[in-house]
Amino acid sequence: MNFDLTQEQRMLHNMIREFADEVVAPSADERDKSKRFPVEIFQEMAKLELMGLPFSENYGGAGADTISFAIVVEELSRACGSTGITYSAHISLGGAPLSLFGTEEQKQRYLSRICSGESMGAFGLTEPGAGSDAGGTRTTAVKTDNGWVIDGSKCFITNASYAKFLALTAVTDKSQGAKGITAFIVPTDAKGFSVIDNYEKLGLHSSNTTELVLEGVQVDEDMVLGKMGEGFKQFLITLDGGRIGIGAMGVGIAQAAFDKALAYAKQRQAFGQSISNFQAIQFKLADMAMQIELARTMVYKAAWLKDQGRPFSKEAAMAKLYASEVAMAATHQAIQIHGGYGYMKEYQVERFFRDARLLEIGEGTSEILRTVIARQIGC
Repeated sequence: MNFDLTQEQRMLHNMIREFADEVVAPSADERDKSKRFPVEIFQEMAKLELMGLPFSENYGGAGADTISFAIVVEELSRACGSTGITYSAHISLGGAPLSLFGTEEQKQRYLSRICSGESMGAFGLTEPGAGSDAGGTRTTAVKTDNGWVIDGSKCFITNASYAKFLALTAVTDKSQGAKGITAFIVPTDAKGFSVIDNYEKLGLHSSNTTELVLEGVQVDEDMVLGKMGEGFKQFLITLDGGRIGIGAMGVGIAQAAFDKALAYAKQRQAFGQSISNFQAIQFKLADMAMQIELARTMVYKAAWLKDQGRPFSKEAAMAKLYASEVAMAATHQAIQIHGGYGYMKEYQVERFFRDARLLEIGEGTSEILRTVIARQIGC
């Protein structure tokens, strides 16, 4: 069993860490305050050929593996959670369905534009009444002589304001339940398609979170993604990969919190000595370091299994669940170690805390993930 990164992975890690420290981190607080989407960062990442990292070179991707994707998400999230979730969704939710289920023509036409950075990747699954119960989709697609007419709404959709198209689910045969849901590729500038960006969020302020409204949106027959009636199945497969990304996000945010807490503990003086000399603080930091290392290992294992073409649903669920809870625990303790200063924005750990909270909700709540794991282990 070899835990070493490959030479290519080490090179990528060094490059993206330098990029995160020098380009992403310096303006992260300002973006959080102004809620400004990091357009310029993703333009730079496109120049570095990172926007299609795990996708085939045939469509402008880099042909890298899932571990490489996890490395990039972790390092971006260590610098800025909003940038991390934007990239993770772009790849795992926006590009992955096209790569996995698209026709050759669809990949050439749409996946290539995600790989180039021309369009951000986005994914329309969640609805006001269909979150954890994704099978409760109410958006409909009705067959016409010219294709399909889609009506409905989606909520909490990442990146849609900066996407030229996205994949979404709609009911095509109500009598079939979840087996009557089909996926479609829909241009965001289609008549009757509205993207509404007005959510007020707890954290991840510079990521783009939107509502989608579709009123009589017409798409051609060739915009069906994958097979009719398999949209729900396809998006469950997509979410398995997305959970690796959220797990990597959790590791990155937790690592940022640990780094800040350790540095502060070493320089903060109390009772005539550094507080890092106190066993109470040492135990907090030791637990954080241990949990982060375990979470990272779990994320890498899930990514490795995916790259080997082996089942990874259970491991992805475990990685996402554990890493998200580690992120919350680490950010909580980082604030505690900072004391009153941890409550102040200038010390950043409160931003990490706010950003981490979504990780226990998005792409499968902690409760749903425990259900997924329970089923996988035979309960």
